Amino acid sequence: MTEFVTSADGTPIAYQAAGEGPAVVIVDGALCHRAFGPSAGIAEQLAAQGCRVFSYDRRGRGESGAGDQYATEREIEDLAALVAAAGGSATLFGVSSGGALALRAAGAGIGVERVAVYEPPFATTEEQRARFREYREGVRRDVAAGDRSAAVARFMAFVGAPEELVDGMRQSPAWPVFESVAPTLVTDAEALEAADGAPVPAGRLAALTVPVLVLDGGDSTELLRDAARATAAAARAEYRTLDGQTHEVAPEVLAPVLAEFVAKG
Repeated sequence: MTEFVTSADGTPIAYQAAGEGPAVVIVDGALCHRAFGPSAGIAEQLAAQGCRVFSYDRRGRGESGAGDQYATEREIEDLAALVAAAGGSATLFGVSSGGALALRAAGAGIGVERVAVYEPPFATTEEQRARFREYREGVRRDVAAGDRSAAVARFMAFVGAPEELVDGMRQSPAWPVFESVAPTLVTDAEALEAADGAPVPAGRLAALTVPVLVLDGGDSTELLRDAARATAAAARAEYRTLDGQTHEVAPEVLAPVLAEFVAKG
């Protein structure tokens, strides 16, 4: 059942809760929301592991409102409203770029007890930082021009999808779903601080006072694994690799590891 919380700026944020136990809020990555992406499967598996799981549509996605003007601080306020709905304290689990947002929220004094992330896509080389800056400017132009299809295609190319695969996806039922949330590619870039090249936010991570778990997949690209290792080192975090997993992690493999982390109290 979909429920709503009202964020500080009045924006309605849609969510649903499942299971019983310690509260966990799942923060989706680029283009994803409750009806499209990994959070539904993760929520189901994590609820079966003894957690009260809150999955939600980030603003501008699914059934949530978009608000009048975006800032990453508004997304942190959305999470504050969800943590309040969860009873005032919760673990955050962020997937991909959602991990960058979760890590920022963990230091915002909103009741985050723990934070776990899976492969936050920070840049660890100057070449990657330059690519992020170029991507950010390009996707901003696409969205400003109202060309949602171009924005989605740019994102797909940025993350390594071959041109022929992107062309094929344009004909699939998924493409209109991607286009419906294409403006949030800009907001995801802001959460990653892509204007600065999406660097690992070492100072912010070092200042965190809550336990942090950083996960990656053993079969993921070295770019993502390097970012995960750098994130863990900066946050003095627990770091674990899930053997055989890629960036599209299997919920049944992920959930027991998350539940173990949450249960540490």
